[in-house]
Amino acid sequence: MKTYNVAILGATGAVGREMLKVLGERNFPVKSLKLLASKRSAGMKIAFRGEELTVEEATHDSFKGMDIVLGAASNALAKEMAPYIVEAGAVFVDNSSAFRMDPEIPLVVPEINPEDVKWNKGIIANPNCSTIITVTAVNALNALSPITAMIASTYQATSGAGAAGPVELENEVNAIAKGESYAPQVFPYQIAYNVIPYIGSPSVDDYTTEEMKMQNEGRKIMHLPDLKVTCTCVRVPVMRSHSISVTVRTEKKISVEDAKKAIAAAPGCVLVDDLANKKFPMPLDTSDQDLVFVGRIRDDLTCDNGLAIWCCGDQVRKGAATNAVQIAELLTK
Repeated sequence: MKTYNVAILGATGAVGREMLKVLGERNFPVKSLKLLASKRSAGMKIAFRGEELTVEEATHDSFKGMDIVLGAASNALAKEMAPYIVEAGAVFVDNSSAFRMDPEIPLVVPEINPEDVKWNKGIIANPNCSTIITVTAVNALNALSPITAMIASTYQATSGAGAAGPVELENEVNAIAKGESYAPQVFPYQIAYNVIPYIGSPSVDDYTTEEMKMQNEGRKIMHLPDLKVTCTCVRVPVMRSHSISVTVRTEKKISVEDAKKAIAAAPGCVLVDDLANKKFPMPLDTSDQDLVFVGRIRDDLTCDNGLAIWCCGDQVRKGAATNAVQIAELLTK
């Protein structure tokens, strides 16, 4: 079996560490592994397959001899390092949003558009976490009848804001229990016992950047250039795994029965839909694994060609690290 020289850019962050974990779990054919991060993290020791690896400072010369670089760094660092990665002859699978909407760069969910990997020119973009989970859940319907529009509300876990998110939630809960005050640092308001309907930054027509990703990225991934999406993104007091309520509208009517069969057979999906026995997707059940759970599939009562769907998925894994490793696996094939 051919093996590959792999680097992780941003290896000490939450997504970078998860990439390392997923590489091991999926037995990725690693020949050598280089862990790269900021200067302050250089020298840190991280275990991989029984060996202690030393984190190195990421520089422009860090990528010589690499075949694949998995990106888990900021937009700024991804943009800075991308030319040097490509120049070194490696393929950069980047989890930041820096390159997602570049028409020259593939945006890939392996269960949906694996063929797009073939036209990469050294960079492949990993989509937004909520977009990955949602399109994985609904793409099987697109095969039955083209999706024309989606109305989505995302319920995003605190870990979507990085490792400090769940810590802030826990600290607030503990402080409130003791009758103490706690000044939020990660989120703009208290997240404990609260929801915050604002993620990202202002974009167009009072939507946020996070909300517009569902439409813009969904169009590119599912090859639906006219797809229309209305999205509201909400931060919720959950530790891990994002949930999405999405109403999907298609050109032709799809029955609930046909939708369930298609989703149950779709790669990357698990159908969990038994309302009588209170079986439906929940964040706790979907955490620390790679499948998207889909359920609560119903007819849309406002549109004849619509279906209401609920889905959950681990945004650190399938929504980020695992999807990137899956893209790397496509490159090896």
